[in-house]
Amino acid sequence: MKAFFQSFSVVVLFSLVGVVEARENPPNIIYLMLDEWGYFESGHMGHPELLTPHIDQFAAEGMRFTNAYAGAPVCGPTRSVLLTGLHSGHTSMRANDGFSPIRADEPTLASVLKKLGYATGGFGKWGIGGRGTSGVPEKHGFDTFFGYYDQVHAHTFYPRYLVRNSEEVVLPGNDGLSFYEGETHAQGEIFAGSIEFIREHADEPFFCYLPWTPPHGLWGIDEDDPSWQLFKDQPWKAGQQTDRDARVYAAFMHMMDRQIGEILKLLEELEIDEDTIFFLCGDNGGQAYFNTKERPHGFFGPNLNPETGARFRAGKGSLYEGGLKVPFLVRWPGSIEAGSVTDHLCYYPDIMPTLAEVAGAGCPKTDGISFLPVLTDSEGQAQHEYLYWEYAGQTAVRRGDWKAYRGKKGGWELYDLAADLEEKNNVAAQHAKVLEELVAIAKAAHEPIRKGEIFDRELTDKDHRQAPHQRNVEYLRATLNE
Repeated sequence: MKAFFQSFSVVVLFSLVGVVEARENPPNIIYLMLDEWGYFESGHMGHPELLTPHIDQFAAEGMRFTNAYAGAPVCGPTRSVLLTGLHSGHTSMRANDGFSPIRADEPTLASVLKKLGYATGGFGKWGIGGRGTSGVPEKHGFDTFFGYYDQVHAHTFYPRYLVRNSEEVVLPGNDGLSFYEGETHAQGEIFAGSIEFIREHADEPFFCYLPWTPPHGLWGIDEDDPSWQLFKDQPWKAGQQTDRDARVYAAFMHMMDRQIGEILKLLEELEIDEDTIFFLCGDNGGQAYFNTKERPHGFFGPNLNPETGARFRAGKGSLYEGGLKVPFLVRWPGSIEAGSVTDHLCYYPDIMPTLAEVAGAGCPKTDGISFLPVLTDSEGQAQHEYLYWEYAGQTAVRRGDWKAYRGKKGGWELYDLAADLEEKNNVAAQHAKVLEELVAIAKAAHEPIRKGEIFDRELTDKDHRQAPHQRNVEYLRATLNE
């Protein structure tokens, strides 16, 4: 097994991480983030219908975090927080328009690890800089990135092309005119690229970033896909327009589980299982897809505890708990205790300092704190003074069990999460001093945004218009004749 225990400088919030001694044999790192995977959408969390045996195995062999939060409640900003280590009051990309970029001068997880000699590859949905912008992945530490740069492009699994290092890769048999039909499923190509990268770099340290799009929709799937075969005849009723989509969503979760199982098998085959730390999480809180009268919290209840009936408030797009709480698992055989569970409070700014410490790399200034001591059951774990989020006119601060929230139009609210995880009881009036302190923190945590640049808007718009929404159909038909 690669060397692990060495001395490191303590990572301190808002300070530059101290120089650390590079590991002689740093571990491989896989970071897999599923799009809109809900906190309760897996078998080990008690879900009665979604089939996730390999994810359940992953949890049994690793550590599960019960108190992990996304960087933001939507796709693009949460990716920006994850990759830069800056919370949403500091990050340079806070919109969710699909193509807005981070700045050219910003370090990322990949650029930090690349300096240490890691091979760096990404496969999936980038979302923090479309083609023709300052945010493209190949300019931010990735040797290769294959998939979707623009997240609206990622709304279809049968696009005309995917993108590798800003170059188009045509997908055979896809005209891009349908969400549901085509010959080449994008996730199959992205998964194949993920596997190829791991095989190619098995003899050197690698960082494999996998921001896969499923189970997020729209939900197109091959008719002969084995996961679809398991669910296509389920007699579920989720509304006239969504019966099929609900079945495809379940198939997508099983497909992701199946592909995760293949990666785990590959690590064993290559004899690098114990040399690889593997993160598995969702990108933001769940969304109440396919809700019915009988299932008002979404057909699969992503934020609903199937055992207790308690529900995280709201969902994707909201800074209430339902928009931020994510499933978060870490597996590292021999270094992380199998089947362990932690209530350590963490969020996505913590990923960069954690991975820097795991690898023995220097780390730029972030808003995060390494949680490596938690992973390895070691002493010295630092705690956050507070966690901060902002998005689309909303603001939230958590300090200990207190959480303050302000919506787009309303005033500040205050919740005691230890007693009120569902955020039903606003106790602002009873604890005015606590709220005053959290509001002051929120004001100090926000900085005016310094955005990235768009250099070629025509190229950026081209990818943005590839998903076959009605407004794009004429454009897509015209491009078929170019």
